[in-house]
Amino acid sequence: MPGLIERYRDRLPVTERTPVVTLDEGSTPLLPARRISALVGADVYLKYEGANPTGSFKDRGMTVAVSKALEDGATAAVCASTGNTSASAAAYCGRAGIRLAVVLPEGAIARGKLAQAQICGARVVAVQGDFDEALRLVRELVERRPLALLNSVNPHRLEGQKTAAFEVLEQLGGTPDWVALPVGNGGNISAYWKGFRESGVAPRMLAGQAEGAAPLVTGRPVPSPHTVATAIRIGNPARLDEASAAVRDSGGAVRALPDDRILSAYRLLAQEEGVFCEPASATSVAALIEAVADGLVTRGSTVVCVLTGHGLKDPDIAGAEGAEIVRCPPDVESLEQLALGGEPVHA
Repeated sequence: MPGLIERYRDRLPVTERTPVVTLDEGSTPLLPARRISALVGADVYLKYEGANPTGSFKDRGMTVAVSKALEDGATAAVCASTGNTSASAAAYCGRAGIRLAVVLPEGAIARGKLAQAQICGARVVAVQGDFDEALRLVRELVERRPLALLNSVNPHRLEGQKTAAFEVLEQLGGTPDWVALPVGNGGNISAYWKGFRESGVAPRMLAGQAEGAAPLVTGRPVPSPHTVATAIRIGNPARLDEASAAVRDSGGAVRALPDDRILSAYRLLAQEEGVFCEPASATSVAALIEAVADGLVTRGSTVVCVLTGHGLKDPDIAGAEGAEIVRCPPDVESLEQLALGGEPVHA
């Protein structure tokens, strides 16, 4: 399957002169979630963006942003990141031959994401502060040096990310009633809304945030944001106004979830649907469950929950939340008891 620039060239800001930098991103699955559908009484689908080349939705925006940077003659780029942007930017800049520096909040990046940026050859800089501080410094740096800025403040990022909305409409064969997304920096929900409006449709947007990092709820920046969902641990979103507008203009809503509900949805997705996503991704499902419980999302609605990243982005959380590892002596009787627990097994 060709990458999304070739698939949607007439709807993206590219020309014949644009050198396309692609890893054949996009075309991610839209999976029916039968057990979650039964649980909430709605027709639920999972847009699994973890199937992109670097394991997150960021690849959609990065293929356009890096292609345009290369067209403009860039030889070096920079980004601030909670992890997924750095992984994606490192891969695409590596493919384009562009030097990249990624600026991360020290000690706050999931191990899987950090490893991707490192192995792809980016210069990794850990800032003593949170993501908001890292982004502030990167924006100041770009004013001092001729660097391509690859954060979602770059409009080309949103252009690429809006293609996920096109795919949802194609795969579903119609317009969902609701689209639920985790919201951190606000770029993705803004991009989906842009894609839907360009397609002439207007599903209601449900924004899921962590209670410790919920500026869409408070309407103002959150100092010292905190949540286990590192990808959305952002207190001052660069796209706060656009994200708020997407919710408001669509007649949507915001739900702020405590970490225990995010992790409950995280386990539910893996154990009941077989879909392994990173914790932040599960915020979309947690938000849906709450919105159904409080009567906002009515039974029988068609809902798309966007899962933004693969579970291996954060292997430490997976290990902590997953099944216990049981030690076994080297004999079959012990194995039989420990593995099967005395339960009958039928062929």
